[in-house]
Amino acid sequence: MERRTIGAAALEVGAIGLGCMPMSWGYTESQRNKEGSLRAVHTALDRGSSLLDTADMYGPFTNELLVGRVLKERRAEAFVSTKCGLLVGEQHIVANGRPGYVKRACDASLRRLQTDRIDLYQLHRADPEVPIEETWGAMAELVAAGKVRSLGLCAVGARAVRQARPPLTARTQRRTVPPAAHPRSRMHDGTLAQLERIQQVFPVSSVQAELSVWSPEALEELLPWCASRGIGFLAAMPLGNGYLTGTLTPGQGFEPADIRARHPRFTAEMMASNQPVVAGLRRVGDRHGASPGQVALAWVLAQGRHVVPVPGTKKDRWAAQNAAAADLVLTREDLAEIAALPPALQSW
Repeated sequence: MERRTIGAAALEVGAIGLGCMPMSWGYTESQRNKEGSLRAVHTALDRGSSLLDTADMYGPFTNELLVGRVLKERRAEAFVSTKCGLLVGEQHIVANGRPGYVKRACDASLRRLQTDRIDLYQLHRADPEVPIEETWGAMAELVAAGKVRSLGLCAVGARAVRQARPPLTARTQRRTVPPAAHPRSRMHDGTLAQLERIQQVFPVSSVQAELSVWSPEALEELLPWCASRGIGFLAAMPLGNGYLTGTLTPGQGFEPADIRARHPRFTAEMMASNQPVVAGLRRVGDRHGASPGQVALAWVLAQGRHVVPVPGTKKDRWAAQNAAAADLVLTREDLAEIAALPPALQSW
């Protein structure tokens, strides 16, 4: 697989990573299978998807334990990326950016992952009660101690920004205006402000934020900001939580614990209304013998050499298919056709 670099330290990873969250948290619980998930991680490494993205909150903790079983055998082949800063309770998630906690969380992650060093340690969310410079400074001390190689920041959640807009439905949203023609979303203003502050403390190697054909907002400012500073960009949810694979049926429903059961783009109406997006990806894929999901990943790869999509899966079949997308090179005509697709509807 093609290799790409993250940050000024030029850390090398496969062009397509593996998001491990669905194996333990967030998606269809009834389909989780520990042995199947282990096969998926092994398959990803076999195909060159070296970046394994996890977090202590996934499970919580069980996802790192699962990844650790693979790392025990294949540490030299993997680029380990995990996160800290969020605590999961029975009915809530809260941020904790206290320096002492960050250091304890790192030590705990190292034990679960069965490794002596984390390649990329990411701050999941900033704690509103702790200056982010203090949290980032504690993370920088982990680099100095040799426990971590590089640091990354996950983008601030965007739902609050989207909810500030008038609600849109299939009947009210205009489909003829391309995303670039809409007013600047300001979705990533908070993240950009945080990045400017922590860059003064210790270099940022990567930023992780949602980026996909149906969620292209990061292209406005966040992606160019990273490119201009030599910072890697990890594209979260590049397959639109599975929607862009074309394997989901409008109105199919989701289990209560599945994050898509509460996601505004996964109502039956929105899923049906956004079928033209998937149909467009399928048309492009048919010309290349590729699936809609592979086209969606190739589109993300085409956004810059500093971009690494991190599609999540818990099945080895999809891990192999995602990795194969690294071989798909979209033409200028393909990209123009995707750019001309109607913007995805949302019911925020």
